[in-house]
Amino acid sequence: MASEVITAHSDQELPDSWDACILVGELSANLNLSERRWQHEVIDLLRKRWTCDGRLVVLIPEPRHRDSADEKIIDWYVYAADIADVAMFWWPNEAELGLMFSSLAAWGDNERVVYGTPSHLPQSRYLLKYAGSRAISTATSLAAMVSTVLDKVGSGAHRRAGEREVPLPIWRTDSFQRWHAAQASAGNTLLGARRVWTLSVGPEKGVLLYWALRVRVYIRREGRVKTNEVVISRPDISVVALYRRGVTIDDTTIVLVREFRSPASTPDGLVHELPGGSGTSEAAIHQAVRETLEETGIALDVRRVQARGSRQLAATVSAHHAYLFTVEITSDELARLRVMQSAPHGVANETEQTWIEISTFSEIRENRLVDWATLGMIADVVLDTAAKPPIA
Repeated sequence: MASEVITAHSDQELPDSWDACILVGELSANLNLSERRWQHEVIDLLRKRWTCDGRLVVLIPEPRHRDSADEKIIDWYVYAADIADVAMFWWPNEAELGLMFSSLAAWGDNERVVYGTPSHLPQSRYLLKYAGSRAISTATSLAAMVSTVLDKVGSGAHRRAGEREVPLPIWRTDSFQRWHAAQASAGNTLLGARRVWTLSVGPEKGVLLYWALRVRVYIRREGRVKTNEVVISRPDISVVALYRRGVTIDDTTIVLVREFRSPASTPDGLVHELPGGSGTSEAAIHQAVRETLEETGIALDVRRVQARGSRQLAATVSAHHAYLFTVEITSDELARLRVMQSAPHGVANETEQTWIEISTFSEIRENRLVDWATLGMIADVVLDTAAKPPIA
């Protein structure tokens, strides 16, 4: 497929598909005609520099025909801001700082926006400082702004119909792709979506950790459209059940970790869970081994680790999965873990601090130590291993 760049004004129908969608925004109502020429320069630059196979759509927040109703333009602009993969905003003249900062504050979605203004203007240093504190991309020339925008969209991703309303940062996540594929496999159709919020972390907030989409889905088996729910997700997690078999299922010993997690609504305000965590690139089994070392101090030989597959943790809330692994520990390892219960574990210079807890399966149930999802994973392990004798 050849590369293509087309524009869509506020009084025009949007194309039925695209690979990337860019909003050429407007943050000042006081620009005269000559100052608005920057939008045309940007479009020319995009036409020259978009060389990827596929269609780039440029959204222009002004009508092609001047007799269009103003209220329709407002509705169109809100919609365009929701669905754009990237939005670019440029101040070509001296800006009123109050207007500029209120406009900046309205966009908390740092991965989808680029701000720019000429470096010689008074507002430039304010813009750069504000954007830098929030990891928002900036530019001091139109050429640089276009380069930054194209870097963000890369080669894009082909989307059609309702898929167009899913911005690239969310579309590219593994968790969204798996959710979308599952819906398609069931015969359901994504009719539309609206980004509710995203949370990015890491250096320059370069890792999209959490996302939430309000979706409209046609449910084929029921012949209806569901519109009242939000899909939330995060990277998948890998967890390890370290266990020591007992005489009975209830006597099976399980190694947990406890730590403070903000969402916890437990009596002690802590989460009691299996060792584990998430990452962005490593294989799930290696991630599980690394997290176990960080949270318990036990270094596992990957050859001892048994995979038990993945399942969704909370299907009514989040689309992410947990990969469950098991390791049967020796009596010496169990004794070592008991000694280490008195010291915290975690990652230096980070906010994680974990403490080892060792309990039998019956104690975990009777004391209501874990949530239902964790209890299910533990039960899956102890029930499967009950008939086997413990290792030495």
